[in-house]
Amino acid sequence: MDVEAGAQAARSRALVVLRIRSRALAVALLPAAAAVILLAGVPTGHLAGPGWDGARWILTPLALLVLLAAAGVALVVARARPAMTPTVAIAEEAAPDLYRLVRDLADRLDVPAPSAIALTPDCDSWLEDRTHRAHGPPPAEEHEDIAGTGGPAHRRHPVAPVLVIGSPFLWWMRVGELRAVLAPVVAGTGPSAHPDIAAARRFVRGLDAAVAVTSAPRRDPVSRLVLAGVGWVARALLRSCRVHAAEMERGVAAAAAERAQAVDYGLRIVAQEQVGLAYAGWDRLLTRVALPAWRMGRWPSRLDAGVVAALTELSRRDRLAEGFASRLGERPACDLLEEPGAVDEAASLLAARLFHGGPAGPGPDWAPVDWSEYPEEVVDRKWRVDAARLHRVLDALGVRPAPGPATPAGAPTLARVLDHLTDLTADAPPVPGEGAASATGTTPGTGSAPAAGSATAAGPRRAAAAAAADDDDEDLSGTTPRSAALAARLSAELSREETAAPRPSPTAAGTTAAGTTAAPAALWDDRTLPLFPLQPPRTARELLADHLTAMVCCAAMDTAGATPGLDWLDGPTLLVDGARTPDLAPKVLALIEDGDATPLRVWLADLGIRPEKPVRLA
Repeated sequence: MDVEAGAQAARSRALVVLRIRSRALAVALLPAAAAVILLAGVPTGHLAGPGWDGARWILTPLALLVLLAAAGVALVVARARPAMTPTVAIAEEAAPDLYRLVRDLADRLDVPAPSAIALTPDCDSWLEDRTHRAHGPPPAEEHEDIAGTGGPAHRRHPVAPVLVIGSPFLWWMRVGELRAVLAPVVAGTGPSAHPDIAAARRFVRGLDAAVAVTSAPRRDPVSRLVLAGVGWVARALLRSCRVHAAEMERGVAAAAAERAQAVDYGLRIVAQEQVGLAYAGWDRLLTRVALPAWRMGRWPSRLDAGVVAALTELSRRDRLAEGFASRLGERPACDLLEEPGAVDEAASLLAARLFHGGPAGPGPDWAPVDWSEYPEEVVDRKWRVDAARLHRVLDALGVRPAPGPATPAGAPTLARVLDHLTDLTADAPPVPGEGAASATGTTPGTGSAPAAGSATAAGPRRAAAAAAADDDDEDLSGTTPRSAALAARLSAELSREETAAPRPSPTAAGTTAAGTTAAPAALWDDRTLPLFPLQPPRTARELLADHLTAMVCCAAMDTAGATPGLDWLDGPTLLVDGARTPDLAPKVLALIEDGDATPLRVWLADLGIRPEKPVRLA
């Protein structure tokens, strides 16, 4: 499909969508038109008689009701706020070279240049229409005419969409690769400028926004009833034009891709490989490195720079990625920004908000952390917090400290955990009130329900925990009784801590750096955070494995001189003499599943770790 064919197919589908809108308007006006005809027959002497009078009395109020209903639907569709992607806006003074590159690309493609540029913490790029009045004030217009001179009236020109670029692309890609990747995206501004396509898109977005408005929970029965009718009409219209809108977008994409064929075609093939590599590195960085920090109340402030480090480490380990490291000598695309560090910080904060649901700005319990401080601020603190929780649960279960001549009374030791999980002769200790706590969400032994406010705030998390309860039972079926009891108690303890933790207040994010502004929180619903959860909730077995690993690492740091470290691909890691330790996971799983501590004790002895020595907890 060539450029003209794709654009023509998109325009024809757009006309179909507009015809559906026109038919809906005609249906709404039909009773009013009939009522006007009947009323016009009175002064002209036509349509006289009791039957026509009755028709006028019935049809006129019906026409007014239909007009009022149609006006209400049209008002909701027009005023409903279309969905907008949370992004970091980049002003032109903050990235003049990037704006120049995009405008040159638009000139080469012979399409309008995007009206603005924004960054998103994701590995994707697209065009987004933000011309709705709820998305902010329109751009300043140039008025060359003086009022009162009789000059031609100023006409409002259509505003081009905003170019949204994935922030990892700017740090990992080179300038030429970024231009090649953006070519088919920028080419989409050409079909988007067509009046029919723009009008059809506005109509579909308005219907989608109206459906979202009518789906919002409301307590007023009158508003629920009215909006239910509006929602029914909007959904019916959406169903009727869904296929045509999809075909229209497919035609726009085909026309844009065909137009971009002449721009850096060979380089674009190479750049597409970098897109997949950047996505893999970004996903690994978020799930293995950033997520542990977010859970500890810290957010890495240089996530995009971390992508480069992670992919460089991948190129060092993987022979298939050897050629990618040589690209680092070329000019990176982040050089197109005036202050890359400030932009990276703003994008990193937005990523934490979208993927974890953190607050909109830094605070005492939500502080940025640099990569150089990550081992001490995140890794060490995480291990000691988990180890402290593990010993609190052991105390609640009545597990006595491990006896030893060199161990102070009541001191937390790794030997206490090993002895408890290794003793297979004794029955699993009872968990008082665990069933009641799981069913009612109350603290064991209290017998009281939580406050209404806390129940409302923790509702989604409790629902997720209840949904995962059956999975946890099945997950713990292959473990020893003591491991299962300890894992269940740890899961309940962590759930109580999360329930008691205050939720971040929905506040708007203001300007975060010179020329970079985070998207206002008012433009998207903070109650749905996180919008894109990275991982499902951890099972009880995974929680127990994490806590046992943390306890082992604390013992290694306090008795063998080990240090916390950061692995760009695997996250927190334990360093002994500056080198990564052998894999610890199989030894921990053997203890959990079989109650066999021999592999772990051999591993501890080889590294000089003494489990009977006390460890420092958080």
